[in-house]
Amino acid sequence: MLAKKTSKNQITIPTAIIRQIPEAEYFDVSLRGEEIVLRPVVVTPAGERRRAVRAKMEALGVTEKDVRDAILWARGRRR
Repeated sequence: MLAKKTSKNQITIPTAIIRQIPEAEYFDVSLRGEEIVLRPVVVTPAGERRRAVRAKMEALGVTEKDVRDAILWARGRRR
C-alpha cells in the first residue's frame, strides 16, 4: 500500500492496516534500518499507575512503615 507524506510531515495509515491493529490513539515510532516502525501504546493518565500500586499495597496489607523499613534495609541501614 502507498501512503504520502504531507508538507506537515503527516501520513495517513491505510484503513486496511488500521483494522489489523488494536485500538490505539498513540504510537511509539522508531526506525529499523530504512523502515518506520509503529507500535501501539496505551498512555495512562498521570497518577493512575501510582493509585493502582497504592491500592494493591493496601489490599496486601503493606503499610508505609513496611515500605520505609524495606528501603532502609535495601540501603544497608538495617535496624
